[in-house]
Amino acid sequence: MALDEALLESIPQLAFPLLRFYGWMEPAASFGYFQKYEDVVNSTLLRPLVRRPTGGGLVPHEADWTYSVIFPPSHEWYSLRARESYRRMHAWIQASFALLNVPTELAECAEISRSGQCFLGYEKDDLLWQNRKIAGAAQRRTRSGLLIQGSVQPPPIGENRNTWPAAMLQAMADIEWREFQLPIAIQKRADELVDQKYSREAYIQKR
Repeated sequence: MALDEALLESIPQLAFPLLRFYGWMEPAASFGYFQKYEDVVNSTLLRPLVRRPTGGGLVPHEADWTYSVIFPPSHEWYSLRARESYRRMHAWIQASFALLNVPTELAECAEISRSGQCFLGYEKDDLLWQNRKIAGAAQRRTRSGLLIQGSVQPPPIGENRNTWPAAMLQAMADIEWREFQLPIAIQKRADELVDQKYSREAYIQKR
């Protein structure tokens, strides 16, 4: 979470989109910036709990695949309305699964759960597999750029997990992707955010 925020702060100077794949060292759950901690803590037994810099609902991280995308203000995605960038993100994942011969579809309407849990029910343009939501995302748009954080769970392509990142790059071939070496200054900023914010109970329980 801290690294995503540090990258979002730095994206105007980097001036190109970033796509990051990451995993979790232990079962955990993340929840939206605007959610109430009391509601979250009573909704899952997963620990630790971490508040995301993006919105959305409670997301369990046990066997899911997590990613983030950051766009600078100069990129066309930054000017999109939130609904359109949400739809495009899941259309992108849908195209990557198609390359792996996994048929999915975008939800044409909503089937909302009132629990505040992201993967119980689905919203319009969520990604479905066999009529079940498998991909959801949350966004944050600031003067610095657009951050999209997403989860795919449970993955429908099991043994192909290691090939999914390459499929994501191939499915968005209009961007000239290249390997990114994390600058020391951005890592230092992420470490500061961990110490000052994301590891602190006062932040996690702020609402």
